[in-house]
Amino acid sequence: MIRTIKVVKIGGNVVNNHSVLSAFLKDFAAIPGPKILVHGGGREATRLSAALGIETRMIDGRRVTDAETLDVVTMVYAGLVNKRIVAMLQADGCDAIGLAGCDAGIIKARRRPASPVDYGFVGDISLDDVNENEIAGLLSRDLTPVFCAITHDGNGQLLNCNADTIASSVACAAARIMPVELVYCFEKPGVLSDAVDESSVIAEITPASYAAFRNDGVITDGMIPKIDNAFAAIGLGVKSVTIKSSADLLNG
Repeated sequence: MIRTIKVVKIGGNVVNNHSVLSAFLKDFAAIPGPKILVHGGGREATRLSAALGIETRMIDGRRVTDAETLDVVTMVYAGLVNKRIVAMLQADGCDAIGLAGCDAGIIKARRRPASPVDYGFVGDISLDDVNENEIAGLLSRDLTPVFCAITHDGNGQLLNCNADTIASSVACAAARIMPVELVYCFEKPGVLSDAVDESSVIAEITPASYAAFRNDGVITDGMIPKIDNAFAAIGLGVKSVTIKSSADLLNG
């Protein structure tokens, strides 16, 4: 049997809901074979920013990251959320290791140009920016990498990247090792045609239908980078991409 790496990204309200996160991590720990977890934590970062009196700005589902916001997201993503998840996975018998992109230089990024929109200290990742050999080394030791969305530029500057982009980039790099399945999990059952009707899951999205859904305002905000990255991953060798509920991880 050909081994497959499962790359799972968890975000949305799941990361901030202890009981839901706990149930999800038990399911994730039960996935056989090599696996990688990528997590967000944006709502926690927004909460802490508000407590510190720092304004949160979002454009097309992406966080504008000035110097103060970079400090906050680094503390939240690479610190609190990452170590909380790693500790919970260890309790579930999964030998996880928490990582930012700067650790072992696994993921580098380039600061996004300030034009046409200045996102601040936000990084973009290309396929060559991810070191699949380091990932393979961790997996060969039966370790489960847990990546947050903080990377670096190789010159000492931390950068905030979209966690969906991290997941897509890691999946594409890992696909150079062995076949990869990428799964985006959040609190909804999938991509919905009606945001208030959880039975309105769109079963399959093609580039053409995606363009129409965006044009009609059906797919907006944080779902845009998720689907953009899903198509990018398929184009770069990832076997399949699924967007589903965290409660449904082990099904299908």
